[in-house]
Amino acid sequence: MANLAISQDVIIVLALYLGLAGFYLVAAPLALLLYLRNRWHTAGSVERTLLYAAMFVFFPGVLVFSPFLNFRPQAR
Repeated sequence: MANLAISQDVIIVLALYLGLAGFYLVAAPLALLLYLRNRWHTAGSVERTLLYAAMFVFFPGVLVFSPFLNFRPQAR
């Protein structure tokens, strides 16, 4: 029978991977989308370029949230 004990190092590494994945797929894209929504009409050219670069970097996470967020203008 194999020993099924998990060392503390493995738990730390798994927690780090889970934290980084949560940041990459959830926290950063959500913050980026909300910031982009607030600054869409007032962003300068340099800021817009940096925002598009961040969208490229966090694209998988943005795809996770895109079906649920509606940024179309409200009806008058």
